[in-house]
Amino acid sequence: MTNKRKIINDPVYDGFLTIEDDIIFDVLSHPYFQRQRRIKQLGFTCLVYPGAMHTRFSHMLGALNLMNRALEVLKVKGVELTNDEMLGAKLAILMHDIGHGPFSHTSERTLADMPHEECSRLYMERLNREFGGRLTTAIRIFDDEYPKHFLHQLVSSQLDMDRLDYLGRDSFFTGVSEGIVGTDRIINMLNVKDDQLVVDEKGIYSVEKFIISRRLMYWQVYLHKTVVSADTLLMNILRRARELASSGKPLGIEGLPLHDFLSHHYTQKDFEENEELLDRFALIDDSDVDMAVKCWMKHEDKVLRMLSEHLVNRHLSAIKVSDQPFAPETVETFRVQTQLLYGIDEHESEYFVNTGILKNHAYDYNDQEIRVLFKDGSCRDIGDASDQLDRHFLEKQVTKYYIYFPKELKSL
Repeated sequence: MTNKRKIINDPVYDGFLTIEDDIIFDVLSHPYFQRQRRIKQLGFTCLVYPGAMHTRFSHMLGALNLMNRALEVLKVKGVELTNDEMLGAKLAILMHDIGHGPFSHTSERTLADMPHEECSRLYMERLNREFGGRLTTAIRIFDDEYPKHFLHQLVSSQLDMDRLDYLGRDSFFTGVSEGIVGTDRIINMLNVKDDQLVVDEKGIYSVEKFIISRRLMYWQVYLHKTVVSADTLLMNILRRARELASSGKPLGIEGLPLHDFLSHHYTQKDFEENEELLDRFALIDDSDVDMAVKCWMKHEDKVLRMLSEHLVNRHLSAIKVSDQPFAPETVETFRVQTQLLYGIDEHESEYFVNTGILKNHAYDYNDQEIRVLFKDGSCRDIGDASDQLDRHFLEKQVTKYYIYFPKELKSL
């Protein structure tokens, strides 16, 4: 009989995660979950920070680790929690990202037209049937349909175990110290008031640093110009491959699951009506895209071939950022020059010149505010409780505009 009690070493927390529940071990062992080993947490961020090679698998285990700690803290503080509720919360956080596609957010809505959260829910429902309904509580917590709302907030809110783990983990593997947060301090300060997850007054400064760190990490890591350039390049490769496939042209990967999703425009409704799609989507990970892109370096289509060569050889396009949208005349100038540079037509130049928007919003007053619990029993939003972060700072959303173009045209 298999020993399902395991300990897993996690360098981020300098300690061990203990797997004590059979169902958690069974979920971890399932092919849907093992696929997460083959999907990088930060996509192409490793092109900027070479150490950022950690996977979705490690992040999901890290989030489970933090959930374990948080539930124990709440129990010590007198919050009533049954074994089924604790197990449900652990399973919910463990599977919260199971629906991600290759290269995480980069391919979202590119291969399948639905957000990864909805895909995760479909996988959870499928696994629930396989495991005889043992994930029902987890799904109700995930969907915020369980009576104890604070359990959902531990899974998805502005101070959930997902965000706490990815900030610390991404900081650890990129080496960007601005992302370091007082995770232990925050977890030990968690509490529950009127079925809402709150932070004890003594944890207010740790929460302030958490919010600031998240804002800094977006600019330095998640929205780094080189990362945006690489992400855009991969999306353009997949767009071109989809265009060729839809016109009946061979891609050289026929018969593989990736070709199926490039040849068809599957929606959430398709996944709900045809469970086989879930199995086929679960067969696609970073390695499939890497293999296809390397294959396309020899493709007869000039655009697909050039784009693929650029990605494999890290010949990335330039990104110019502005506080204002770029004028149509500017975009047209870059496209005309790109046509001359590469000997391509007007339509083909759209794969080499793009515009986009970068948004950095570290806190949202409309999305389950972070509330601070004071000694007198009152609760206030972090924006009202903090003497460091005023409401204006928290509400401010920084929006920047970018244009993506061949770096040979940087002098324009």
